[in-house]
Amino acid sequence: MRPLSARRTARLGACVAAAAGLLTAGLVAPAAASAEEQTDQLWIQAPPEQNLPLGSGGGAPQSRSLGIGLYHDNDNFTVTDGRLSVDISGVAGVADVTWPDNCTPSGTTAVCSVPEVPTTGGEDYTPPVNLTVRAADGAAAGAHGRITYAAVATGGPSGTLEAPLDSFDTTLTVASGPDLSLGRIAPVKDALPGSVQTVPFTLTNKGSERSEGFTATLSASYGLDLVNKYPECTYRTTGGDYAPMTHATCTFDQILEPGDTYTLPEPMRVALAPHALAERLDISVKPGNGATDLANDDNYTIAALTAVNTADFAVEGARVTGEAGETVTAELGFCNNGPAWLGNLGSGDPVANVDFTVPEGVTVTSVPAGCEPRTLSGGYHPQRTGAPRYVCSLPYWTLPDTARSFPFQLRVDRVVPDATGRVVLTSGGPGGTSFPFDPKPENNTAKVVVNATPEA
Repeated sequence: MRPLSARRTARLGACVAAAAGLLTAGLVAPAAASAEEQTDQLWIQAPPEQNLPLGSGGGAPQSRSLGIGLYHDNDNFTVTDGRLSVDISGVAGVADVTWPDNCTPSGTTAVCSVPEVPTTGGEDYTPPVNLTVRAADGAAAGAHGRITYAAVATGGPSGTLEAPLDSFDTTLTVASGPDLSLGRIAPVKDALPGSVQTVPFTLTNKGSERSEGFTATLSASYGLDLVNKYPECTYRTTGGDYAPMTHATCTFDQILEPGDTYTLPEPMRVALAPHALAERLDISVKPGNGATDLANDDNYTIAALTAVNTADFAVEGARVTGEAGETVTAELGFCNNGPAWLGNLGSGDPVANVDFTVPEGVTVTSVPAGCEPRTLSGGYHPQRTGAPRYVCSLPYWTLPDTARSFPFQLRVDRVVPDATGRVVLTSGGPGGTSFPFDPKPENNTAKVVVNATPEA
């Protein structure tokens, strides 16, 4: 085997960022095989458990909403006419259930209609079936029972989908204790870097017992500075392998009786840094004195702040020369020329992918870490070397003036004058090449040229 060629000419493209190693996070998964594209599965989304608060001071028990939904896996199919069966016989004497309008009850069961079944579940999914549940009269703390579910829908490869039987249920437990609930925070849009924004903090005890103080935890993204420094809080910063953030842990001794609402004595303020773009302040709370919160789903909220700013992403190509049989190195690159940083803190998706189509007449013999082989159409390629295309994933965050290089070793099988491959910067999430924050989309593509002629 011939040694690496010393002829490694300069990378193409203007990238003013200083090279700084970015750790690779999350490789792009291979495209689904054709057999997988012809399968589908129906699922039920339901909370595994729910506490039912007793009334405070002997009052009436509090009602809670129980959201249940349907979704399926494969967006190649349209799934409709979902029919969710709900059986509440297991909570007799424990809970009373009120049916919504889209459910038709019969005794201790009901069939609920879900006309359109999406392919998404998770936190952003709004359940179409909402039961109202509360502790039954006379039920004591600790009493519990199960609601069970089944579902069918129209669609999929066979025309009918069925959720796995006996796989979904919700345990209802009668309980007494504090239930801290954070008020939702409206997003701030089009804020100016350098501006200071007020973040409302409203905390209510919706439970049946007092909260002996509480602990609040704050996590601010890299483009936010916490202006207030409360004496009840300790502050620290984190970084390293993860996006840099500022954290605060705050312990308040304020007693919250059932129904009490608390706001901070001094409004919480955050300043948007010059590199701010898509920022977030995560806030969570828990009762003091080691008490267990009756419902954790409302103990957390996010303040989302979007700044009017840009981040100039750029990709670098290469120009190399080699004789037949020679191996040369084409060093591709990515850089963020700023001024803003970017972090996909919610999804964890790469901030971008460097998509490389290999020039004619060469074979890739060594692949950088973080790069996955593809077919020309973007499908799964079984061998790491020798693929006609590669997708290189960046981490989920990038700071201004940082860069990442991807050195590919290419064996020249035959000399093709001006053999040209393409490097394209693509979105790290669902498919696309658009970066709305990027003021110079023209530098999101580059060429890899092998054996260029003098006039090329």
